[in-house]
This record gives sequence, structure tokens and C-alpha cells, in this order.
Amino acid sequence: MSGRGKRKSRAKAKSRSVRAGLQFPVSRVHRQLRKGHYAKRIGAGAPVYMAAVLEYLTAEILELAGNAARDNKKIRIIPRHLQLAVRNDEELNRLLACVTIAQGGVLPNIQAVLLPKKTGKATRAK
Repeated sequence: MSGRGKRKSRAKAKSRSVRAGLQFPVSRVHRQLRKGHYAKRIGAGAPVYMAAVLEYLTAEILELAGNAARDNKKIRIIPRHLQLAVRNDEELNRLLACVTIAQGGVLPNIQAVLLPKKTGKATRAK
């Protein structure tokens, strides 16, 4: 027998996200890079790298927002928790400085000049 009856089974197709070990869609990022006309040609590694960066930033923000939600005794993350997470982190605050988060509110802050002045009675008692 010449082996013509045997067929090679093709390996199951793997997405680029699975190959890179990412949750974010590498193919979709590649398509958006092409549609955006950022360059005439887009290399094969560019969308993988960009998807990895986006995934990292998303995970970082969600972790901090989850901590903020837990601090407020809530189960769900709401925009307020995202705002608290981003504004309390120095690097994320710098990255998202020009971003307005809808329904996020502001950080709780009372200026020092508005606080009541300490009287001399407390120091005399000691």
C-alpha cells in the first residue's frame, strides 16, 4: 500500500489571541489599526502588542475599581468606583487626566482653610 488511504488530520485552527495567551481580540485590534489608516502597512506583532497593553490596562483599572467597590460594601462596579480607582492612582490619573467619567463624581476633598481652627483650649488642657 502506498498510504493513499491515510489522511493527515489538520490541526485545529487557533486564534491569534489564543496563541498570544490573551483575552483581548488580536484580530479585531488588527482590523481597527488597518481601518484607522495609521500607517500604510501594519506588522503582525503590532496588534498583539497593542492588545496585550489594552488588556493590562483594563485589568489594572478593574482591580482597583473592584477594591473601591469592596470598600463601599458593594458587589457591582459602578462609574463612581472607576472614578475613585483612577483618580487615587497617580499613574492612571496622569494617563486619564483629560478624561471625564460620566456619573463618576469627584474625589472627596475639603480644603484646609475651610476646616475649623483649633483653639488654645485643647493645648492648655495638656
